[in-house]
Amino acid sequence: MVTLIITALLPVYIGLALGFFAGKRHLVDNQNVASLNVLLMQFALPLTLFVSIARTPQRVIIENGPLALVLAGGLLIVYLAVFYVQRRVYRLSLGDSAVQTLTIAFPNFASIGLPLLIPIFGQSAALPVAIAIAVGSITISPLTLALIEMHRAQENQHGQPASAARQFIVALGHSVQKPIFIGPVLGLVVALSGISLPAIVGTALGPMTSATAGVGLFLTGLMLSAQPIHLGSNVVFGTLVKNVIQPLVVLGLVLLFGIPWQIGVQAVLLTAIPAGFFGLVFGASAGLRPPVSGATLVVSSVLGAITLSLAIYVWAPAH
Repeated sequence: MVTLIITALLPVYIGLALGFFAGKRHLVDNQNVASLNVLLMQFALPLTLFVSIARTPQRVIIENGPLALVLAGGLLIVYLAVFYVQRRVYRLSLGDSAVQTLTIAFPNFASIGLPLLIPIFGQSAALPVAIAIAVGSITISPLTLALIEMHRAQENQHGQPASAARQFIVALGHSVQKPIFIGPVLGLVVALSGISLPAIVGTALGPMTSATAGVGLFLTGLMLSAQPIHLGSNVVFGTLVKNVIQPLVVLGLVLLFGIPWQIGVQAVLLTAIPAGFFGLVFGASAGLRPPVSGATLVVSSVLGAITLSLAIYVWAPAH
């Protein structure tokens, strides 16, 4: 089991450390990471998920249907609860609350999912990672975008803002047009149709897809290096919810709905992944950079070495 934990986590934290080192030493600009983010989110990751899912047998995809339900429940329950706390307890603005809530509720699937699960479950782990990203992309991501748009409308005082329902629908429409959503969906269409993906496709995309995990981890480390760390009760709260409570919520849903354990353990391990950077990316595009979100991202990622190790030890299948 110790070997399994090291195999799963060592590549993750080496990649994070290299990105962090490069940012701190100013070898790479850690303030302007838009280009690396585009490389990861619009090219490398969507292509990787497309190829991996398209190669997955139809039967395996159907069997993983309950995974989407459990992940959606776990993400939404935590999102709504955390947003309420941010607004009512910590009194953050609407926009800052949205950024902080997404930072906590949306694990870093994009960067850590593949390098974490592949050593444990093999190449088939690309499917649950794709499902996790897709679920977050059509649930809590557009909800966050809608809240940020509401915040901007209120700040700019451009008359009466559109209804929350309309803003959510517009944001949802935008999210499903993104490559990070289209890639997995196209892969699902190919796999469910029974079409065999030509080997030449995987070969042609190989140089790009093989770089996905490394780029994702490096980018996350780079972003961590630019975040100030000011510990406070909100940071502690966010880290506790993300690293401990969210996987326990998902575990409860797995047991409640009688989800097969092979699927359930993947859901638990995925939601045990530390906080993600989507909240900071969404916020930066609107001029929102709440320090608490950066600190939460850093602390959650650092403590994730301990909490992820415990999660793997307790729930990962023995090899």
